[in-house]
Amino acid sequence: MNIEDIRSLFPALSDKVYGQNLVYFDNAATSQRPKAVIDKWLYLVQHANANIHRGLHYLADQATDEYESTRDYVKDFIGASHREEIVFTSGTTNSINLVASSFGEAFVNEGDEIIVTQAEHHSDIVPWQLLCQNKGARLKVLGVDENGHLEVDQLETLLSPKTKLFCMTQISNVLGLVNPVSEAARICHSHGVKILVDGAQGLVHQGIDVKKSDVDFYAFSGHKIYAATGTGVLYGKKELLDAMPPFMGGGEMIDHVSFEKTTFAKSPEKFEAGTQNFNSVPTLKPALDFARMVAQDEEVIEAQHEICDYLFDKLTSNPRVRIFGVPHGTEKTIPLFSFAVEGVHHEDLALLLDKMGIASRSGQMCAEPLMNRFGVTGMLRISLAVYNTMQEAEYFMKCLDRAIGMLL
Repeated sequence: MNIEDIRSLFPALSDKVYGQNLVYFDNAATSQRPKAVIDKWLYLVQHANANIHRGLHYLADQATDEYESTRDYVKDFIGASHREEIVFTSGTTNSINLVASSFGEAFVNEGDEIIVTQAEHHSDIVPWQLLCQNKGARLKVLGVDENGHLEVDQLETLLSPKTKLFCMTQISNVLGLVNPVSEAARICHSHGVKILVDGAQGLVHQGIDVKKSDVDFYAFSGHKIYAATGTGVLYGKKELLDAMPPFMGGGEMIDHVSFEKTTFAKSPEKFEAGTQNFNSVPTLKPALDFARMVAQDEEVIEAQHEICDYLFDKLTSNPRVRIFGVPHGTEKTIPLFSFAVEGVHHEDLALLLDKMGIASRSGQMCAEPLMNRFGVTGMLRISLAVYNTMQEAEYFMKCLDRAIGMLL
């Protein structure tokens, strides 16, 4: 597919903002949706809007089939061994909180340790802080170097017989650097430690094979990979999910209920209490279909690399710009760039760019500890998807220069 073919699939990309063509560079927060995703959601709302699993009528059967076939699709997409290893959630945050609650209840005791990295999103920090406070456990941190790379060589020194879990992001939502997930998993498992990976940014840009990488838990959100909002996945190894207690109580997650005792369903139902988001979860199928298609298109991949190289070269060659997350040698970054401009507030830049039709992101990006690591109060971030063009990148650089000139 050429870029115009791809863009034609996304209705939002033809919008105008303040009289300018929309340049959507905030994909790390939420990607736009292709028509196939929108059509799937509309079909389900209009023709299969019934509660899943419970009904014996036609609409309930249709809704249940759409929902459960999505579980099989996701299982194959990420390389899981069993459909029971796929738990549907509302997003990455919900997935990580599920693990913190259920894994924490089953396996974490007073004096135990959880390790996170300095590059984590708040959603992969705060749940572990709460767990440690409740359990009397200790939170430890693996740092990043001046260029934003995880200090993986220090991981082994942080591990101890008390360490229960290491939590890392596959790709930082601030730095755009691909982290060594398989290496970290190997180190952790050599010490009997489990590993959780935040794939919110990783799945759309890097993909994952959970068996080959040997991660114990993997979490991602649908809305960052072209699917509907309120959708997410937690992958967990079957033996771990089987050993973990339920996250919430309610309908669907039970086996038998009495006032004397309740027994619970097996995974994944054990972790899917209440009415699920049955209209939106099936949009993961057309979304992941699209992601798979473009990931296999060499021309699309090459075009993205050219745009990445162009933006990286332009940003790093500008003496007014300080970029965060610098790749080593020939290492490729994803199309995500966070930077600061000396003497200019990041929010002022974002507001001016917005008036020029460019959607970017400013602030701490839910990563305040990482901001503190680099001594800034916030950054400006641009994050691109496969539907963004070189023309948009060139327009952005012109607008950035103009905005900086207006603010200095």
